[in-house]
Amino acid sequence: MIAKIDKNKVRLKRHARVRSKLAGTSEKPRLNVYRSNKHIYAQVIDDVNGVTIAQSSSLDKDLNIEQSGNVEAAAKVGESVAKRASEKGVETVVFDRGGYLYHGRIQALADAARENGLQF
Repeated sequence: MIAKIDKNKVRLKRHARVRSKLAGTSEKPRLNVYRSNKHIYAQVIDDVNGVTIAQSSSLDKDLNIEQSGNVEAAAKVGESVAKRASEKGVETVVFDRGGYLYHGRIQALADAARENGLQF
C-alpha cells in the first residue's frame, strides 16, 4: 500500500525549519509570503511587537488584477507590498518564503519587491 504524501504538511514542516532560523525585528521586519492556488498574499511583520507593518494580496481591488493565480499577479503584489512598506519607513527585510520553493510566483514577488526598494 502506497501512502499519499500531503504536500501542505511537508511545506509546513519546511516552513517551521525556516522560521526557527529567522525572525523579524523593528529594524529588519520579516516579509512573509503565503500562496494558495488562486491568490498570493504578502505581509511585512515585526515579530518582536507582533505587528503587521504592511500587507498586500492579489485580492486588493486597487491592484486591478484579472488573473490572480499567476506570476504577473505575484509581481504586482510584490511591488505593492514594497511601496507600502517604504511608506512606513521599512527599507530592509528578512525574506520568509513560507516553506515554498524559491521559484515561480514566490520568486516573481521577491524580485518585484527588490526592484521597488526593499532590500533582502
